[in-house]
Parts: sequence; C-alpha cells; structure tokens
Amino acid sequence: MTGEVTDPAERQRLDRWIWHARVVRTREAAADLVRAGHVRLDGARVTSPSQQARAGQVLTIALDRTVRVLRITGFSQRRGDATSARALFDEITEA
Repeated sequence: MTGEVTDPAERQRLDRWIWHARVVRTREAAADLVRAGHVRLDGARVTSPSQQARAGQVLTIALDRTVRVLRITGFSQRRGDATSARALFDEITEA
C-alpha cells in the first residue's frame, strides 16, 4: 500500500468540522457552503462536503460579508459550546 495510513481520529468530513467549529448553525448549511464553492482547503476550492480535513490544513471560508481563514488544530466527535469549538482552530484572518 503506497498511501499514507492515518488514524480516523486525525481527520473529519469537512462539512462536519465546519459545523462542529460553529462557523455555521447547521450541518446542512455547512454542506451547502462547501457545495456552493465558498470553501478553500489549503488554497484549493472544494465542492464536496465529504472531503476529509486534517489537522494543520488551512480553510478559507467566504461567508455573507466576511472571509474567515482558519487553521485546523483538532476535531470533536460532537458539537459543543463555543468555548470547546474555539479549541478546534486558530483564527488567522487579518483584523
């Protein structure tokens, strides 16, 4: 096998991660955001909500009036409160 073997806990579906990180209110909204082409993963446009995201990758998300740039630092099995969601990423958007 030539591919890199990674622990499933080290990656997560993109729509699920965006929802867990509380970027949007629902998982369906996260999937719609990805399908519409408003999300870039390490600079490349992504249109598949099932795309796997890994720690260290950079997401650029175009929202209504803002663009957020986030570095993925972790994953969660369920959607928590805002404090636990904040631990999933580093905000690198310029103020």
